[in-house]
Amino acid sequence: MFVTGAAGFIGSSLVDRLLAEGKRVVGWDNFSTGQDRFLEHARRQAAFRLRRGDNLDLQALTTAMRGCDTVFHLAANADVRFGLQHPAKDFQQNTLATFNVLEAMRASGVRCLAFSSTGSVYGEATIIPTPEEHPFPIQTSLYAASKLAGEGMIHAYCEGYGLKGYIFRFVSILGERYTHGHVFDFYRQLWEHPDVLQVLGDGTQRKSYLYVQDCLSAMLHVMNLNLAARAKHHVEVFNLGTPEYVQVNDSIRFICDALRLKPRLEYTGGERGWIGDNPFIFLETKKLQATGWKPTLTIEQSIVRTLQWLRANEWVYGKRKAGGGGGGGKAESGKRKAESGKRKAKSGNGKGEKRKAESG
Repeated sequence: MFVTGAAGFIGSSLVDRLLAEGKRVVGWDNFSTGQDRFLEHARRQAAFRLRRGDNLDLQALTTAMRGCDTVFHLAANADVRFGLQHPAKDFQQNTLATFNVLEAMRASGVRCLAFSSTGSVYGEATIIPTPEEHPFPIQTSLYAASKLAGEGMIHAYCEGYGLKGYIFRFVSILGERYTHGHVFDFYRQLWEHPDVLQVLGDGTQRKSYLYVQDCLSAMLHVMNLNLAARAKHHVEVFNLGTPEYVQVNDSIRFICDALRLKPRLEYTGGERGWIGDNPFIFLETKKLQATGWKPTLTIEQSIVRTLQWLRANEWVYGKRKAGGGGGGGKAESGKRKAESGKRKAKSGNGKGEKRKAESG
């Protein structure tokens, strides 16, 4: 098994899962955002090999991939919010990198690919919850456009070269090793100044989230069914998410209840946090659940578990620049120590206004 982005949040979690299942794993990462500490357990395993390299180095990527039978392509630039400040990054690290992965697979004889795409490819969908066959509207972010281009190349390579492809369109993923997004930003703010929380937009943005271990279980479950081998064009596309969504205001309530804080909320206003922020993302997951997969955690439970991990691993704030995530907090400069970082978290049973999918 070959995992790109192996030192990242989802990639390192996948590496540990594959090793636990007795698989031999090659991890590939350039460590631009990946963390060595996330691979501490894996590097003690004889079945794991780490290769440092960049997806833009096709020759090195091809050499590292030889001998593997499956690629999990998770490496990407996921900085949706600031994408317009460096437009070449999405093209290079998402679209061109995916092309290189496909070329390396072709040269190395690897026949199966799992690709982490995004629910953002649906743009501002007209059907909610949004099914896999929803027509693609105008793209509203460079990140989503770069991921959609990668999907197109995967379809073409699978059709042209007989590869098997699994495209997984993620909602925002939460859980242990999470280092980017609204929970990360909100906790950082409350750690620095527990009396006030700045929120991008008006707090009514509606989002869906998925616990990282549920995400991995879904991917591995679908691939174990070998569904792409029976697909007409050798590719299967699945939305990954939960049958519910929450408002950003609900997330704030869960986090503040867990921290026992009542900060003053300052909203920047408007239904979007930034250009390209989709105010409503909620994916239809009936196709996935029809295979027998079910999530184990609700969104609220996922948020609280993420918060608990961040409180126990505050070192990550020294490794990542503030900013980044989906529907989240406004970045602050400076590093003011707040007593809230020492407060004991509750179990997080605040009652948010969660919405479940209609059965019809």
